[in-house]
Amino acid sequence: MNGYAAGQPAEHPQVPVTREDLRRALPPDWPREDVSIPNGTLSVRWAEPVDPAVAEPALLIHGLGGQSTNWTDLMALMRDRLDAVAPDLPGFGWSPPPRDGDWTPARSAGSLADLIVARWGTRKVHVFGNSMGGAVALQLAASRPELVRTLTLVSPALPRRVPQRTSIHLPVVATPGIGTKLMAKYLNEDPSRRARATINLCFADPDSVPPQRVLEAEAEVRRRDTLPYVLDAFTQSLRGLLATYLDTSAQRPWKLAERIVAPTLLIYGRKDKLVDPIAAHNNAFPDRRVVLLMNCGHVAQLESPELVSQAWRSMLPHRPAQASTV
Repeated sequence: MNGYAAGQPAEHPQVPVTREDLRRALPPDWPREDVSIPNGTLSVRWAEPVDPAVAEPALLIHGLGGQSTNWTDLMALMRDRLDAVAPDLPGFGWSPPPRDGDWTPARSAGSLADLIVARWGTRKVHVFGNSMGGAVALQLAASRPELVRTLTLVSPALPRRVPQRTSIHLPVVATPGIGTKLMAKYLNEDPSRRARATINLCFADPDSVPPQRVLEAEAEVRRRDTLPYVLDAFTQSLRGLLATYLDTSAQRPWKLAERIVAPTLLIYGRKDKLVDPIAAHNNAFPDRRVVLLMNCGHVAQLESPELVSQAWRSMLPHRPAQASTV
């Protein structure tokens, strides 16, 4: 990768092995750079591997309203195995909106495929996705199987007819007119309150979030408030995601899952308020391993990165159709 847009690479501690280590020495944001692709520009963060000679390429995809820094702690834990890149999806983090105005998971997957080819050529990549990022990762693995070595989905946003009680508002937010007004009103609320509301919704135990991470979340909300496309990025991406829930064609998500050839790890949080962990029982993925984390919510890679790391490591060599509870 060429010059970092954020300046000199930050100093990082040696790879932590436990959550306690991460609390004592939380990694700073990984260095960032902008990468040109046919559909615009993607901002990406890169965690330099401990040994580049043996590290395997990996792509980590955040969820709706998130950014590449959602993977900071997990990337620190995985530096011994992975050459990990976390992009900001179009319109989120530091990435501008997509050039063609298409915010759908399928189009985002196409942009990420371009990123993979630009960085790693024909090498297969370990793909991780959280929430909406899981939906994008599914599209990527289904449409470009030659690029994906393994697929890890953390609370993926895949269709379910009855939404969670705590996510019932999302279809309303996606409604043209009504949703735009609601989001505009929400964006006028105090940034600290909005950051805390997101933490309360996504984490099983909001009080466990380190104060440093809370301050970082608040700062990111304030920064994004200065961007003219924040409202469009959220509402258009949400509409694109929910459209997949209504799809009845052969391209609907659970039908695509049946075609995935890569070994797949599904990680759900028992206390998830946005994605019902009952989805762990779906057997659509042919070659799958399922892990249910009892004390996690919607963002296991943030709440318990060491457990996500352990689950991924245990998948290699992969043993299909296994399930476990942690």
